[in-house]
Amino acid sequence: MILRSVLAAGVALATLGGAAAPAFAEDVTIKLWSRADRSGPMRPGNIVDAADTLNNMLAAAGSDKVVKVELIETNAKGFDADALDLLKAHSVGDTPDIIVAAHEWIGAFAQAGLAANLDGHIEANPNLYGDVIPALWESVKFKGGRYGIPQDSEVRMFFLNNDMLRKAGKSDEFIAGLSEAVNAGEFTMDDLCDLAAEVKNSGASELGIVHRPNVGPDFQMAMASFGIDMYNDEEARLQITKSGLKDYYTWLKSCVDKGALPADMTTYSWDSVHAAFRGEKAFSKFHGIWNLGAQLEAFGIDPLDGDAYFNKITWINAPAGKKGGTPKNLSHPIVYVVADTPNKDLAAMLVALATQHVPNTKHAVGTNHTPVNYGQAAMPDFVTKGWGLVAGVPLLEYAEFMPNHPKIGQYNAITFQGVQAVETGEMTPDEAVEMVIEELETELGEDVIILD
Repeated sequence: MILRSVLAAGVALATLGGAAAPAFAEDVTIKLWSRADRSGPMRPGNIVDAADTLNNMLAAAGSDKVVKVELIETNAKGFDADALDLLKAHSVGDTPDIIVAAHEWIGAFAQAGLAANLDGHIEANPNLYGDVIPALWESVKFKGGRYGIPQDSEVRMFFLNNDMLRKAGKSDEFIAGLSEAVNAGEFTMDDLCDLAAEVKNSGASELGIVHRPNVGPDFQMAMASFGIDMYNDEEARLQITKSGLKDYYTWLKSCVDKGALPADMTTYSWDSVHAAFRGEKAFSKFHGIWNLGAQLEAFGIDPLDGDAYFNKITWINAPAGKKGGTPKNLSHPIVYVVADTPNKDLAAMLVALATQHVPNTKHAVGTNHTPVNYGQAAMPDFVTKGWGLVAGVPLLEYAEFMPNHPKIGQYNAITFQGVQAVETGEMTPDEAVEMVIEELETELGEDVIILD
């Protein structure tokens, strides 16, 4: 069911500097499609607020236009379900002007003729987009063009419990040097597995590493560490390498065999995964920066005391699969998509205004998301409350993004079957590779390239 409510965007033709409002106003309604998401109310809210600013600008210029925002708020349980509902609506001509979406759906939206190419808009407004963190533009590209604007960003990492490292006999110098060693390619995924096993076997922890129990993008960070490049930009097709997949599954088996990773990890509930790390049973967890708030509460750390937090917890990128390699990170931005409608120019300007430092900071600090603009790190709220988000920005240097391909969900689900099979001992890494490759070829057909 879709709930519609018309939100009047500010006073009719508010004025700047005493500019007179035209006698006859022309209302322009911009339709905004967004999930009802308690974790990100400012995603649509910033667009609604931006209409106030745009109306002031229009009035000052003597325009007779008044922009209003009609919020189409859906009750979809996730971004995938929401995107499918949107594509159905578009197919029958019910197309909104702005969409709040997960970035990996951009390819499907572009292919459906829904998303507008925004390269011209971005290039024509350098003062509005010049401070966007460059890596984030990669998340909105499809066949070389930009079909969206990053709305927020995130980083995913391995959280390590420093207290457990100290209990296992590791020095503060060792702990302080871990992140640098990872980024230099000196500390590998195998080293991490060995370290987790060492901490567990010393009695400093009950568990080594925990990860999400179900299919999801986190695993792509680990896969990328083993040289798996999932997307061919030129052909706009998914791809996989058998050798990289074998290395990845072999690493998982090694971690299970050493006791660093629970064999039944994929049977855990999400509550159990969170409780394992926050309850200080597990040495390490790989997930996302949005866990910060819950960790501070669980550890009893003052939310303003970043020094106390980082004395207890270390963040590292996913280490390289082999010595001398490059670490990896994963960011999963939510984006604004402007539809190819008659109102796309005004819609794009609303998105540009909502992307600026002040409104984006309200969202980012309130929901533990990293900023989309470099300058946000100097905003007062980031300085006092967002120290963790500022600390996460350097990790974006190593960030990769889910491919903007409509079948990435199937790809993830199939490769996760291999994770389950290897961790539980149902299959060897070689058997899991063969099974996954066969399933990818069967289900994805021409949409996937098998590289070796």
